[in-house]
Amino acid sequence: MSHCQFEISTRGPGLYEFTTEVAAWVAQQDADEAVLTLIVQHTSASLLIQENADPEVRTDLQAFFTRLVPPTTDPSMRYLTHTYEGPDDMPAHIKSALLPTTLQIPIISGRMCLGTWQGIYLFEHRDHPHLRRVVAMMR
Repeated sequence: MSHCQFEISTRGPGLYEFTTEVAAWVAQQDADEAVLTLIVQHTSASLLIQENADPEVRTDLQAFFTRLVPPTTDPSMRYLTHTYEGPDDMPAHIKSALLPTTLQIPIISGRMCLGTWQGIYLFEHRDHPHLRRVVAMMR
């Protein structure tokens, strides 16, 4: 069993691809067949497997989730009580409750079984830059 930690610097809301880094780590492992598990160690970010060919997909996903869960300054969100960390904090927790914080990816012949246009993303839900940690384990 092998593990490592990835650090992803974010600049605000959006999807940050780190497929290349994960693929490089997987290639260094001596595993022909395994399961890769990823977990983000934060409650205001998520993990996604998503299209990595057209950047409009990432833009549209960000716009959708902002519309679905707006900041607490939006009148529709006035019922929220957890607001002392800023208007983006509780909405970020809601988004990470709706989206996955863990992923499992099969490893076959020493490579991740991702589709042609699939990439691994950290989905940052907060407005300010953060350093996010994602732990990976292969078994």
